[in-house]
Amino acid sequence: MDHRKKLIHTTTLPIRWGDMDAYGHVNNTVYFRYMEQARVEWIEDMKVLVRPGGDGPVIVNAACTFLRPMTYPGTVEVRTYVGAIGRSSCQTHVDMLIDGELYAEGAAKVVWMNTQTGKSVPLPDHVRALLEAE
Repeated sequence: MDHRKKLIHTTTLPIRWGDMDAYGHVNNTVYFRYMEQARVEWIEDMKVLVRPGGDGPVIVNAACTFLRPMTYPGTVEVRTYVGAIGRSSCQTHVDMLIDGELYAEGAAKVVWMNTQTGKSVPLPDHVRALLEAE
């Protein structure tokens, strides 16, 4: 895995009562929702419209390592980083923290795709510029 990464987005999300499961902690599927919300906010911040019929980002894989259980009430800080950047894709990494303590780490590969053909397309120039900026 490429360990070079650059912080590209930070958001905070409330832990909702309904995020918890029968064990009294946030259900594992919800961690992916937290990562999804952070990713959507990051994509919107780049002025990318995610709409059917055009080119846009899709996820081709996602992973999460659960380090500590999250519980209600609380606020999760989700930090998104970009790692390796390819012709049509970029690797993202995520840290989920509560009160500065790391609770989970995640990752997802984002690929730009033409939604009509299902084929990958080059990253938009403005997206690549933002990702590669120092």
